[in-house]
Amino acid sequence: MSKRVESLRVKLLVFLEIGSAHADIDNILRDVKKHKELEHLIVDLVNLVSMRGDQACVAVLCDPVYLNIFEGALFDKLYTVPFVFIVVAEHEDLLSPNFSTLEAMRHARKEGCGAYFIILANGLQASRLLTFGDRYRLLDTRAKYIMLHDIRLFKSSLHYLWKRIVNIVFLRYHNAPRNKTWFDLSTVPFPNTIREVLITRRIEIWRNGKFHYNTDLFADKTKNLYGETLSVVYLEHVPSVVNTKSNETKKVGGVEIEILNTIASKMNFKLKLYQSTDAEQNKWGQKLPNGSYSGLLGEMVTGQADIAVGNLQYTTLYLEMTDLSIPYTSQCWTFLTPEAMSDNSWKTLILPFKLYMWIAVLMVLLVTGSIFYGLAKYYIHLMDFRGKTAKDRSTEKIKQNLTLDTRAGGLYLFGEITNSILYTYGMLLVVSLPKLPSGWSIRLLTGWYWLYCILLVVSYKASMTAILANPTPRVTIDTLKELVDSKITCGGWGQETKKFFLESLDDVGQKIGQRFEIINDPDAAVKRVVRGDFAYYDNKNFLKYLRVKRKNNKIDINTTNLLVTNDTNMGNTRMERNLHIMSDCMVNIPVSIGFHKNSPLKPLADVYLRRIVEVGLFEKWSNDAMYRINTLDTNDEEIKALMNLKKLQGAFIALAIGYFISLVIFISELSHWHFIVKKDPHFDKYAMDLYYINKNKKH
Repeated sequence: MSKRVESLRVKLLVFLEIGSAHADIDNILRDVKKHKELEHLIVDLVNLVSMRGDQACVAVLCDPVYLNIFEGALFDKLYTVPFVFIVVAEHEDLLSPNFSTLEAMRHARKEGCGAYFIILANGLQASRLLTFGDRYRLLDTRAKYIMLHDIRLFKSSLHYLWKRIVNIVFLRYHNAPRNKTWFDLSTVPFPNTIREVLITRRIEIWRNGKFHYNTDLFADKTKNLYGETLSVVYLEHVPSVVNTKSNETKKVGGVEIEILNTIASKMNFKLKLYQSTDAEQNKWGQKLPNGSYSGLLGEMVTGQADIAVGNLQYTTLYLEMTDLSIPYTSQCWTFLTPEAMSDNSWKTLILPFKLYMWIAVLMVLLVTGSIFYGLAKYYIHLMDFRGKTAKDRSTEKIKQNLTLDTRAGGLYLFGEITNSILYTYGMLLVVSLPKLPSGWSIRLLTGWYWLYCILLVVSYKASMTAILANPTPRVTIDTLKELVDSKITCGGWGQETKKFFLESLDDVGQKIGQRFEIINDPDAAVKRVVRGDFAYYDNKNFLKYLRVKRKNNKIDINTTNLLVTNDTNMGNTRMERNLHIMSDCMVNIPVSIGFHKNSPLKPLADVYLRRIVEVGLFEKWSNDAMYRINTLDTNDEEIKALMNLKKLQGAFIALAIGYFISLVIFISELSHWHFIVKKDPHFDKYAMDLYYINKNKKH
């Protein structure tokens, strides 16, 4: 046998777990001719499958009863095709197969076997094999199946299998008179709904070593579903699924509904849309303590729904419980955060320059004022020295007159340190000096200092103009590091999301996971965000919808109508924080449409979905769904940068500070006059000039 296989270059992988396979099966097999006819039929079927050219290998699973069919003579008649051969014991429970059988099934799935020949005498054993293979995805349900007809395969508890395994041919032996044996080839009635009793549909007859009708045994049954109605469970989630209202009627729309309508028109089926009974509380659904699932996921697991729409992401949970189509887009998932309440309008005067710039300006002011003072004192001292050496000016009176004359040349501006700083500060404010000072060094320094002042003032004015002309800058959270440092609580839907953050590879993500709260009501989450103590996690489009919905009390998204009613409590919400969407994305998650587990509709639906994306229909539908939201989300303050009293708050604060300091100094002067000057024994209110002359002489 092995030599014949090698000569045909047939790759035969044999996994034997027979147990009692060595029992005498001659007592069981009484009708040898039946087995010979079955052998010829299997040869024709294998050749028919192999001729299609899309089979990586063929998996054969049989028991000792039919083991003699697969002898060397069979392989002499086959085309070259690799085999994975599995023999199971008659007593083996295939709902919990032993290790060797399990490994063989895994190997067949890994090798990509496109055809399964399950030739088992015990129909109950075959049903348990199919149940196990479907539950743990060890059998490729979209492959081609050839099985022996057995009434035990069609009981009501197994009807769900025949909504998944549709490319199947059942072989039923008929012993006609005069030894004219023949086989009836039938299949499941897909896409027709299975009622209480499953009745197979005949597709071919095999007699006298040939097929009678020469029909395509494995025609694609999903190309035309003949108007069959499929149940579609949906969850409202903008922009994937949107409930719209037109007058009194309610309609379900959105990107995924448009995609489904297009696929339905091509595959010829109808949609029956409905929501799960616990959609408001459980949303997409999660695993319950009793092992079942709630929400949308529960409808898919129990088989109530054929398709699920509602922004399903490529996560481990969804991939395990359902079949997801190819992604039609990738969404940015981030946080909806509050903006800071702090208003920096009072700092308008100091905003044009940063801290270090202000320090540099102050240092230059003090240093330059001191230099002016030093140069002025030097010139005054020089003039005094010249006056003392003059022969015709020896008296003290002439000295005083000379000092007044020299100081009158502009040096009195900088003769005292306080006046020097004051006039230096005045030049910084582009205030001209009352008189040009004498002394070329002071004049040159004044000229260059004026150039410095012009450059500084122009820069300050330009920056000030930009600050007053542009909207007030917002203090926002835009990175994960800023979110962690803000100490506010984070939250979102589902235990899976919290697990995603806790299992993050970076410390920032783990910190977010530690403070992550599970919240199922997005409206309640937004109320916490506006209070400034919460950040809500979802995709950017949905967060934009929540922001618009918060801004408007009632929003109805429709392609033709949009009814918006302003919030009647806007007066109460003015002090609430604005909502901001983080610019950094936590992750870009692929989004798909969900089919029930091992659905036969997925391959062809993926083809149409890929075409929809390639021609740009998704972009068009997405823009239509988000157009009204994007229009309402425009911030008026970002468009109209008008001057108002709030922006000039800094000027009024500066004026108030000047009033306050002047008042304090004025009160101090009055106190000094009444409590110090008037209490002096030498004070004479009728001769105050003499009092000050005598006082100056003492100093």
